[in-house]
Amino acid sequence: MSLSGAASKRKKASSFEHEEASAARPALLLDWYDRHRRRLPWRPLAGERADPYCVWLSEIMLQQTGVKTVGPYFEKFLARWPDVGALGRASLDDVLRMWAGLGYYSRARNLHACAVAVLRDHGGVFPDTEEGLRTLPGIGPYTAAAIAAIAFGRRTMPVDGNIERVVSRLFAVEEALPQAKPLIQQLAATLLGPDEESRAGDSAQALMDLGSSICTPKKPACALCPLNDGCAARIRGDQEAFPRKAPKKPGELRRGAAFVVTRGGELLVRTRPEKGLLGGMTEVPTSSWLAAQDDKAALAQAPDLKGIARWHRKTGIVSHVFTHFPLQLVVYTAKVATRTGAPRGMRWVPIATLADEALPNVMRKVIAHGLGE
Repeated sequence: MSLSGAASKRKKASSFEHEEASAARPALLLDWYDRHRRRLPWRPLAGERADPYCVWLSEIMLQQTGVKTVGPYFEKFLARWPDVGALGRASLDDVLRMWAGLGYYSRARNLHACAVAVLRDHGGVFPDTEEGLRTLPGIGPYTAAAIAAIAFGRRTMPVDGNIERVVSRLFAVEEALPQAKPLIQQLAATLLGPDEESRAGDSAQALMDLGSSICTPKKPACALCPLNDGCAARIRGDQEAFPRKAPKKPGELRRGAAFVVTRGGELLVRTRPEKGLLGGMTEVPTSSWLAAQDDKAALAQAPDLKGIARWHRKTGIVSHVFTHFPLQLVVYTAKVATRTGAPRGMRWVPIATLADEALPNVMRKVIAHGLGE
């Protein structure tokens, strides 16, 4: 046999072995999941069917938030509203109060709107297809695929951050995120079994668990991975370099002032507009939040209240980082007489019941700073 013929034979054998390894991946993944699946409050026991309400609720909460943070909130919501009908009949204010501290508050508004829509338009039953789920408020392509696969067994692969990392390493995807998302989606689908009865939901959750516990961002435990034999990044030895990411432009720092006004045992607050950042949440009065805003301009936006001769500026600042920008707030305090009325659009609330208000984390920081000695 010629050298070129031998090389061609080796190439064909290598290609066959690669195809064979690829075909084995779905089964290897499910076998690993059956032995190592995480116990999560929203995940049923092996062999039990997932509750679409629990899947939906957890997926909305898990958007941009970690499992450890979400767990207590999920259990709190489930105890208060055990099904989508109960949540759909709740008030938005109650939902926002329960959500307070979890962040990304548009999720809470969409959560409530979705529950109302499922109750009103679908008789309290979630649609069981990706297409049907996509018609609901707050459910995008990923969430629709996750619910369809996990709750209804549809043969589709949702791709979250964990799955992106596993797949980009497994196939050594050189294109950077977010441009690589369509390719990663296509490659992730190859890890599904061949038919509708192949446990698509478990395959998706297996990849999520794999990314969370083994294929971690730093120091992945490749020796324990069920897919390590064919992992391109492991073979190259540059696992931590994936997924490739385009550099992010940091958001511009914004500045402002917050005004903590007390009337005896009460605090002056208002509700933010429904649309926009922190929509519908409770806050103390603040100035606008602008880049390069000076303290004098911010103080000029203080609420108009009788009896305030001067504002007391607290030492230090309150810092908070939102998704798209960091924020620094100077905090001013004042005390007013017990019969002082609240300016238009504001109200007095007992300090003792602030826990019942839908306060975002940035406002909790501001109030703690303003009321502290």
